[in-house]
Amino acid sequence: MPSDAKILIVDDHEDTLYALESALAPLGRPLARATSGDEALKQVLRGQVGLLLLDVRMPGVSGLDVVRYLRRLEQTQHIPVVLLTGFGLDPELTAAAFALGVADLVTKPVDPWTLRTKVRYLYDAHRRHQALEHEVRELRALLKDPPDPGPALPHPSPPHPDARVPYQRDAQNTASATPTPDRT
Repeated sequence: MPSDAKILIVDDHEDTLYALESALAPLGRPLARATSGDEALKQVLRGQVGLLLLDVRMPGVSGLDVVRYLRRLEQTQHIPVVLLTGFGLDPELTAAAFALGVADLVTKPVDPWTLRTKVRYLYDAHRRHQALEHEVRELRALLKDPPDPGPALPHPSPPHPDARVPYQRDAQNTASATPTPDRT
C-alpha cells in the first residue's frame, strides 16, 4: 500500500461526512469521501484506499453490499472496513458484518478519540501487512531468479570425523607406557 493511501469515508449524509472528516483530520492521513455505495466501489477499485469507513444503511448499494463485493476481489479483500450504524447494534447485523470480515462495527454518534484510535491502528496494521507481503514477493522472486554470485569459491571440506574425538590411549599402550617400579 503506498504511503499516500487514503481513508475513504462513505455516508449518504453530508453532515456525518463532515463530522467524520473532522474527527479523523488529526491523524494526518489523506481522507476521501463518497456519498453512496456505488461511488465508494469506484474509488476503491481505482486503488490507493488503505481503510474504508462505511455507513451500513445507504440508499441503493448498502454498506454490507459494498463489503460483500470487496471481499470477492483479491485486490480489495484485505482492506480494513469499519462499519458505522445509526440504528444500534442488532445481532443479525453484527453477525453478518463480522462474517464478512469487517474489522469493527461502530454506532453513531461516534466518539472522535475512540474512532481515531481504531482507525489509526487498523490503517497502520494494514500498511505493515502490505509491506510484509511486498517483501515476501521480492524474496520469492530472488529465490526463483537468484543473482549471479560471481566466481564459485571452493567450499572448505568438513573436518574428518575423527578430528573431533579426543585422543584416547588404549589399555595396552597405557600399561606399557607406565614406568615399572624399580625393585632393586
